Amino acid sequence: MESELKDLNSKPAKPVADEGSGKPAHEDASGKDDRPLLKPDPAPQVSNEELQELEKKCAAYVRRDAYGTMGRGELTVKEKVLLGLALVTLVPIRVVLAMTILVIYYLICRICTLFSVPNRDEEQEDYAHMGGWRRAVIVQCGRSLSRLMLFILGFYWINETYRIPSDAQPKPTADCKDESGEEGTERPGAIISNHVSYLDVLYHMSSSFPSFVAKRSVAKLPLVGLISKCLGCVYVQRESKSSDFKGVAGLVTERVKEAHQNNSAPPMMLFPEGTTTNGDFLLPFKTGAFLAKAPVLPVILRYPYERFSPAWDSISGVRHVIFLFCQFVNHIEVTRLPVYYPSQQEKDDPKLYANNVRRLMASEGKMTQSDIGLAEKRVYHAALNGNNSRPSVLHQKDD
Repeated sequence: MESELKDLNSKPAKPVADEGSGKPAHEDASGKDDRPLLKPDPAPQVSNEELQELEKKCAAYVRRDAYGTMGRGELTVKEKVLLGLALVTLVPIRVVLAMTILVIYYLICRICTLFSVPNRDEEQEDYAHMGGWRRAVIVQCGRSLSRLMLFILGFYWINETYRIPSDAQPKPTADCKDESGEEGTERPGAIISNHVSYLDVLYHMSSSFPSFVAKRSVAKLPLVGLISKCLGCVYVQRESKSSDFKGVAGLVTERVKEAHQNNSAPPMMLFPEGTTTNGDFLLPFKTGAFLAKAPVLPVILRYPYERFSPAWDSISGVRHVIFLFCQFVNHIEVTRLPVYYPSQQEKDDPKLYANNVRRLMASEGKMTQSDIGLAEKRVYHAALNGNNSRPSVLHQKDD
């Protein structure tokens, strides 16, 4: 990958400064620089051959729907007409209904959290451990309104498949007991899912209403901020120091353990890939979800499409939302695998645990395992935007 990036970044070498004068070599004897001051050099463009080679390396982020790369492909006349009609009819209706649902649920959360003190742990704050009728109202309304939101966005049917555990899959040990005292049953500590779109969050909210890991800035957003606190989100800062990340990893591990041991605790929902793909690939799993040594529930999401792909891979957020709202019918398929119980060897080695769960999900979901990550995604996005002068992205920490 690094060699491809060097090819993308190849450009004429800068003139060497004269050591005696300290001036660039392109300046004449008078010391004047003939280059225009207000006209920066244009960013070098990526050739078609280079882009095709990069797409082979970053196949997990390549869009292949009717709207083309970054949603900027050449559309047919029929597609343009359908898009125009949807923009003036369907989109306004969906925007109004979606905002109405968001405001209604915000008001429900606001009323239920009145006179209630949130849990505070360092820079974390949530209402997820609030009990009684308030919590029941927040959860039930959240699940119902999330499903209604998906319906408004065109997901009229959700095709869910439940896989029966096979004899080859790990089983709970005989001494495992849940809170009811039944042997051989363990509550999963976390739900593990592949990450395709922001729509994944809506589905999981409608299904199990779990807690997510979110950017710290989400907590300060209007309307959404309070809802995220009611979900019990764990907030992280991508630009934080490594010590802060270790603290967040410890908090996630504690929450996974709590969800595993306490039926009243909210389940944790984790996307171990760390970023979204086009849905045909499965990226390497981070080990944070597996450090607690608790069983996990793997869930596979797919978004079949004919025109526009709901996958949020290499397209801007605004363009994605507009095209999604313009598509009358959207589809989602869910495969829920049996709870995965780690062996003692997997408990001792979280990386092995993560790799085995990933291999199982890739096999069951017919996805290709890819060895790229967030750094390569940044390289691909930079190339698509005509900015191939970012050699440092490959060396950035994969958050």
